[in-house]
Amino acid sequence: MRKKLIASVAGISLLLGASAGVYAGANLETIQAYLNHTLTVKVNGVPAQLNDEQGNAIVPITYQGSTYLPVRAIANALGVAVDYDVATTTVLLGEKVDGISITGEEYDGGSYLTSDPKRTIYQNKDYKEVLYNNVEDNSSNGSGSFMLTPDKKYQKLYLQAAAINKEFEISIYESGTLKLLKQDTVTVEDKMKTIEANIGGISDVYIEIKGSGGGFVIPLTTSYYK
Repeated sequence: MRKKLIASVAGISLLLGASAGVYAGANLETIQAYLNHTLTVKVNGVPAQLNDEQGNAIVPITYQGSTYLPVRAIANALGVAVDYDVATTTVLLGEKVDGISITGEEYDGGSYLTSDPKRTIYQNKDYKEVLYNNVEDNSSNGSGSFMLTPDKKYQKLYLQAAAINKEFEISIYESGTLKLLKQDTVTVEDKMKTIEANIGGISDVYIEIKGSGGGFVIPLTTSYYK
């Protein structure tokens, strides 16, 4: 059975998954629609439960013969980033209004993680928390590897990196398949370089650094997903 819905502010909030306050003063029109409880959604053949930001189950609506799916719930089911830009009243698919810092993420960074000011300060800026490796501190050649877990929530990874004394090569892979997503060289002259990689639909990312006798600094506070 389909349940009738008067879709104005509440109806549009259902579709996007944003708070009703976002739409105050917007150009809205009241319509008469139906909650469609009979429709099911499958992603790659697997049934998907549509939920709002709080995890509550939500259903599509049917209006004048067309069925409308909740944008945020569908984006989450497909592993596509979704956001709402209040300033321009624009729904953003595939990007975020603000980047999400990788700081605090549970990742495998080996012994490189540090908040020691002797290592977090680079070019007179304190990045607070970094991944750091330097050939002067150990027997390595300045190489290293670590993993991040975007969990299919984002489209882009913006990873900042700086070379200590000598350049290094950095490669970003999809973990498991080892599909190369991005490869770049960071030189001392680059200072703090931003490396952009497409990570849409990817759960885990493996990052490998091949040093040449120097070291690296990767700030977590200014590296982010989007």
